[in-house]
Amino acid sequence: MKRKLNEHDVPDATVQATPARTPSNSTFAALQLDPRLLQGIEKQKFSSLTPIQANAIPLILEGNDVLGRSQTGSGKTAAYLLPILQLILKHKKDHNPTKSTSALILVPTRELASQVTGVARSLAVFCANDIRIENITREDDKVQRARLAESPDIVIATPGRTCVHLNNSALSLKNLTHLVIDEADLVLSYGYDDDLENISKSVPRGVQTILMSATLKTDLDVLKNLFCRDPVMLDIDEGKESNKVSQYVVKCGEDEKFLLIYAMFKLKLIKDKTIVFVGDIDRCYRLKLFLEQFGVKSCVLNSELPVNSRLHVVEEFNKNVYDIIIATDEHEVLGDEENITETAPEALGKENGHVNTNGHPDDPADAADAKKKPKPVKKKRRTSSRAKDFGVARGIDFKNVACVLNFDLPTSSKSYTHRIGRTARAGKTGMALSFIIPTELYRKHKPTSFPTCEYDEAVLAKITKAQEKRGQKVEEYAFDMKRLDGFRYRLGDALKAVTRIAIREARTRELRQELLKSEKLKRHFEENPEDMRHLRHDGELRAAKLRPHLRHVPDYLLPGGVQAVERDVGFVGLRKEETNREKKRRVLARRKGKTRVQKTRKADPLKTFNARGRGRKGAAL
Repeated sequence: MKRKLNEHDVPDATVQATPARTPSNSTFAALQLDPRLLQGIEKQKFSSLTPIQANAIPLILEGNDVLGRSQTGSGKTAAYLLPILQLILKHKKDHNPTKSTSALILVPTRELASQVTGVARSLAVFCANDIRIENITREDDKVQRARLAESPDIVIATPGRTCVHLNNSALSLKNLTHLVIDEADLVLSYGYDDDLENISKSVPRGVQTILMSATLKTDLDVLKNLFCRDPVMLDIDEGKESNKVSQYVVKCGEDEKFLLIYAMFKLKLIKDKTIVFVGDIDRCYRLKLFLEQFGVKSCVLNSELPVNSRLHVVEEFNKNVYDIIIATDEHEVLGDEENITETAPEALGKENGHVNTNGHPDDPADAADAKKKPKPVKKKRRTSSRAKDFGVARGIDFKNVACVLNFDLPTSSKSYTHRIGRTARAGKTGMALSFIIPTELYRKHKPTSFPTCEYDEAVLAKITKAQEKRGQKVEEYAFDMKRLDGFRYRLGDALKAVTRIAIREARTRELRQELLKSEKLKRHFEENPEDMRHLRHDGELRAAKLRPHLRHVPDYLLPGGVQAVERDVGFVGLRKEETNREKKRRVLARRKGKTRVQKTRKADPLKTFNARGRGRKGAAL
């Protein structure tokens, strides 16, 4: 039986979280870390300790098991990496250094594994000769086995990859001293339960365990029972920091979503870097092709792309190459919350498809059946056969995100919370904007309709309630849709160009390009050049047909641009005035009193040339 949760999803019944303490000196130098680590910290320009770092690092250095909760972007990665690096360096200094794996860091996604690896190597840059760090999620099995043969000090992997190498004896955990599970609740939601049980059998007793997450839920009892021994609970409440996210919703029609996002990006109503969340992969490419019609550049991030391509997209976004990412959130975090699409009739006050205005069954017989009918089972997790180790809403460090735009609303308030956590990180402010489809407007524009939009209002009610518990407010974005009437004809032109065939071809073209770039297939193409030729010349794929005139926004279409049209432009004749040279010569001649102007243009001999002597001009030679 699950225990009751408080407002932060922390079990109250038996476990009490240790409150955050405010250290007298919140600097890294006060922690007495190795000078080489302090150099790495200085190079990364970390100025002061965050609350999770100030509380977790001393506890980990003392050898305690730690279960910590802190919001996204609060520095949890450095909070466990710094003490682990310090303890490894101290152990090597006090004992004869031997090649063995001392720390295993488990993460739910490959993108997060790459990010943690980057942070670890940057912090240990001045002691790289003493600490070897390996990420075993990117290359193929043979390359990974070769890396593990060197017994790196720190191994970063997903639970699935770890089990593979434990089974083939490439990875040894005999000398393991530290085990970290980052985004622990997300690891469980991705369906790694069996893998974690297998890993627990290989982990020796007495290993220090650190669980980090943005939420503490009863599901984490599974991990605590598997790995922890009386952990110290850290619940870092940063309510003031979370208020830096301004949350707004816009209620609109299905086609008006596209109208709004076009106007917002084209008119620079949303500035700086933006992550746009959509419902599925087709929706990604539909929106990308739509924005291309207006010259708005964006990139796509979804589970269909190879892992190297996804990592490259994140890197390019962080380097400001792209300002807009259109991403799918295919593994939404549901936790203990019901999936609104699974229990939508109850959420919307419906039973058996018959609903009256009060939200109760019309037929008393239906009402009796509804009472007898068992309640739907809550769905804890949702897994997909597509790229289990892919996720955007959690873990990945998108830098300097100014706005998170929920083009399609998620199906749970948990997923919404983690989506908006991509902005307002590291003490900065941000905005979250969500498009809501009212129930009466659902399926009114079928070409742009999306199934989950039917339950937007029910999901919004849950989101509003959850955010109020956190001390935040979801407000309506005051936007006058009438001021965008001038853009509607352009909207129709652009949507007509983005057909299903164009979307399918765009997906195929992008996958083909990634196949040609793939390092794994390079050798295959060298041995089979015919396969590469077929890939390159298997018909020219066309994206949506571009209309150049849509890129330009005339003044009269701008909101408030009526004044620009009403300005006095003078008389405009129906006929085009002649402005040729002959006309000018006649005008000048009249002014000088001359009645005839000699033509200065010489006759073109080629135009009067006749090869037959006499005959029709222009006869063929």
